[in-house]
Amino acid sequence: MAYDLLHAVGAEDAYANLALPGLLRDRGVSGRDAAFATELAFGTLRWRGLYDAVLGACLDRPLERIDPPVRDLLRLGAHQLLGMRVPDHAAVGETVSVARDVAGEGPARLVNAVLRKVAARDRDSWVAAVAPAYDDDPTGHLAVAWSHPRWIVTALRESLGGSWDETRELLETDDTAATVTLVARPDRMPVEELLALDGVAPGRWSPYAGRLAAGAPGDIAAVRDGRAGVQDEGSQLVALALARADVRGPDERWADLCAGPGGKAALLAGLAAADGAGLLAVERQPHRADLVRAALRGSAARHEVVVGDAVEVAAARGPFDRVLVDVPCTGLGVLRRRPESRWRRSPEDVAALAPLQRGLLSAALDATRPGGVVAYTTCSPHLAETDLVVDDVLRGRDDVVRDDATALLPEVADLGPGPDVRLWPHRHDTDGMYLALLRRR
Repeated sequence: MAYDLLHAVGAEDAYANLALPGLLRDRGVSGRDAAFATELAFGTLRWRGLYDAVLGACLDRPLERIDPPVRDLLRLGAHQLLGMRVPDHAAVGETVSVARDVAGEGPARLVNAVLRKVAARDRDSWVAAVAPAYDDDPTGHLAVAWSHPRWIVTALRESLGGSWDETRELLETDDTAATVTLVARPDRMPVEELLALDGVAPGRWSPYAGRLAAGAPGDIAAVRDGRAGVQDEGSQLVALALARADVRGPDERWADLCAGPGGKAALLAGLAAADGAGLLAVERQPHRADLVRAALRGSAARHEVVVGDAVEVAAARGPFDRVLVDVPCTGLGVLRRRPESRWRRSPEDVAALAPLQRGLLSAALDATRPGGVVAYTTCSPHLAETDLVVDDVLRGRDDVVRDDATALLPEVADLGPGPDVRLWPHRHDTDGMYLALLRRR
């Protein structure tokens, strides 16, 4: 099953976190076997950079010349040998057996020979052998040792203010599995009911969060019926900050301009319902709009889901009192949950997304009435997707001020000097989220 998941990610551009539940269900895999398969597949995706360097040292040809199915199998075997507590003989034998089934006898012999070479050293010895020396090339060393593309290491370090120690800490955190976090949607379920469920503990920061220690969220009735959802605390906090912001004048019309897949919209709707406000949710992609409708089904708030271009809809349907614009981004803040993303993204993606991000923020501001607020959020800490976007859009606009967003989340420690909120996996155990709160004059 782990091999099939890697194949779907590589050959079909599937998202591992979305494809995995269906595979587990279809194969009838649960309990310890499900946990093992999940770690085997996700760990292989996270550590691909290191394992490719190790495998390259064990091959007599470039790894890129190996057929993709065999590459996946070699990576699976390497993770068992270097990243899991699987006995060497079992790791090699089981991987060779799968290789024989999916690729044939010749490739299986290659897998056997290469994995035996991998097994000759432990992880630390391999890092010392294949990574550049830290003193000579700290970026290159961290990129190999913690299995991130070099450009991402550079971008994260810049976002952290240049600290090598904190960069290493963040990379290390990226390479660990994230806790499954739930949200009690406040118009549909008291958080006390969520926390009364077996295996659910209080969240660290959000008053609506619960942490699931074990098991599948889909097994929880409240998740199945939409009263609760799966949502990282970072996403909960940026929605909560927008709802807490002071607005001068009426407070009846809220908008989520990039609403898919619907988690933030569902929480915003619950918060809006308490204030007697309504929510307009905009999503360009029809299939994602269907997910938003499903997330909002049963909400007590007045709400409407519109399929369309956010810029056009905002101009036609404004003005609004509160607007969330959670822009498309590289997702560098959610690498724990989407381990394959680090290998799919490139610096060119940052440049390509910039005009869209600026256009969406400008449209959100234009569609907000004087006295109203806009929350600009990303799940990337990259400076070119956060500070620089906001700075560029605000340059020359005297009708917008930047509020101190950190003051809206007093329960969250270590937010820094502000005014923008930065949540970090290694500091807050949340996804890496950015929030700038902007107010129309």
